[in-house]
Amino acid sequence: MSSRSTPRRAVLAAALAVTAAAAPLSSLASASAAPRGGPGRPDGSVDYRAWTTFPQWAGGRGAGTRVLGGARPGLVLDRPLGTVEYTDPHTGTTARWEYATWHSPVHVLPEPASEIVVSWNARTPAGTWLQAELRAAYTDRTHSPWYVMGRWTSGDGAGDIRRTCVDGQGDKKSSVSTDTLAVDDPSGGLRLASYELRLTLHRRPGTSRTPTVWRVGAMASDIPDRFTVPASRPGEGAGHALRVPRHSQEIHRGQYPEYDNGGEAWCSPTSSTMVVEYWGRGPSREDLAWVDPAYADPQVCHAARHTYDYQYKGCGNWPFNAAYAATYQDLQGVVTRLRSLNDAERLVRAGIPLITSQSFLAAELDGAGYGTAGHLMCVVGFTEDGDVIANDPASPSNAAVERVYKRRQFENIWLRTKRYNAQGQVRSGTGGICYLYFPLRPTTRQTRALASVGVR
Repeated sequence: MSSRSTPRRAVLAAALAVTAAAAPLSSLASASAAPRGGPGRPDGSVDYRAWTTFPQWAGGRGAGTRVLGGARPGLVLDRPLGTVEYTDPHTGTTARWEYATWHSPVHVLPEPASEIVVSWNARTPAGTWLQAELRAAYTDRTHSPWYVMGRWTSGDGAGDIRRTCVDGQGDKKSSVSTDTLAVDDPSGGLRLASYELRLTLHRRPGTSRTPTVWRVGAMASDIPDRFTVPASRPGEGAGHALRVPRHSQEIHRGQYPEYDNGGEAWCSPTSSTMVVEYWGRGPSREDLAWVDPAYADPQVCHAARHTYDYQYKGCGNWPFNAAYAATYQDLQGVVTRLRSLNDAERLVRAGIPLITSQSFLAAELDGAGYGTAGHLMCVVGFTEDGDVIANDPASPSNAAVERVYKRRQFENIWLRTKRYNAQGQVRSGTGGICYLYFPLRPTTRQTRALASVGVR
């Protein structure tokens, strides 16, 4: 039921007081921020920033790219800057690709951060792919290198690269773990003050095909070290539940073991499938033709294949799941953090389920019947008493997927950043990470609920 064999990096230290406010900055060269003074928020800081509109895309610096208008503005490859040679580490194939780039404006964070997760929504026809990168300015006025936050394509045909994270990236101040950039030693006070994103769009030479990127954004956060979190009181979402389809990852045990050992580890794509289907989307019959017809719920197998990270060797890469969801018509996906179950309640009440990541011992979540170093499930509602109604894919059957978990227990295992494993060793927690999938044109209430958690 774990989405990975080892938990990903979480925030390692409490938010520390630093000395002076950051000034506005106009270029990456000056995009460092002086340390800030005063205590940070007790629940930490979370900032999600995205580029989605025509003016936002046009406000970046394109080289060989063009911004498309219309109902869903996006970025495309227009006039390639040249070609680049890429050797795919997972196939050994070396090929030449035309490319073009786009740089976001520098985003100065409202509060310095210790972690950043980038996510994107795009379409990549066969023979095209994109690379998302990030460069940060530290509070000591130095800069990180450009970090690759993902090489991504929605397909995996003969002419496609294999989607992958990039290991071994670091500069002795920060490093990338799968999909998360984190300060190596936040206890020393160093933080990330600002960042810039870079997209590189690729295609086979001589074709007119292009990736189209509709959304790129990043969630920057600084969550204090904590084994327990303050309890929230049930809010407006109490007594409300959404009718989200139920899928068990466990019924896929042993199926397609080349994708993270088969269904036993497919909590992330199974959860993604549930929410994609909630919004009335999903793969076509033709898309599913490759799946053994003897297998139930072939769409779960499809999601596992198309979220699989060939470097991480798993289906739990957070941005890859959000990107997969957004391959379906007029659907968007982001990775962010929430601060409490009250945030989740507002979303659910507005009709938006969420996918949460947590780790826990069996004794820490009554009714689960298992412990895990990392697991994804869908929050689909709340009881009258405020307990969490979750579609938990780590269930023996689809019928058994819907569970009710005690509010206090669920909130703590989801929002904490520190925990003890079964051997009594201190390990990291996910600090409120979640996936949010929602329509291109959400209702007014959904728009307000998303804005209340910083997603626009």
